[in-house]
Amino acid sequence: MSPLTVYTYTNCDTCRRAVKWLVAHGIAFTEKPIRETPPTLAELRAMLAARQGELRRLFNTSGRDYREQKLGEKLPDLAPGAALALLAKNGNLVKRPFLLGAGVGLTGFDEKEWAAALLRK
Repeated sequence: MSPLTVYTYTNCDTCRRAVKWLVAHGIAFTEKPIRETPPTLAELRAMLAARQGELRRLFNTSGRDYREQKLGEKLPDLAPGAALALLAKNGNLVKRPFLLGAGVGLTGFDEKEWAAALLRK
């Protein structure tokens, strides 16, 4: 499998579980801090395609920044380019963990979904 990049936040229990799962399964990856280095526009576009164009699945909808900017109300009318630009500028808005590699794009950590995508035989 090609190299994977996983964006995480240090204080996120879900991110820690995801990294622990990757290590336990011997899956090579590069870890990046999502707040300091948010995914690039190209990575966000790739994730949007992997998530069948569902913008909401790229957003950390339970985060403070999301609520403060009232993105729940604004997102349905936001153009995809504008939404991706917001995400690229503010890693707090990005759903984490955010795992991307050739042929795979996952947001959040669902062990069954990750196993199906990453443990292909």
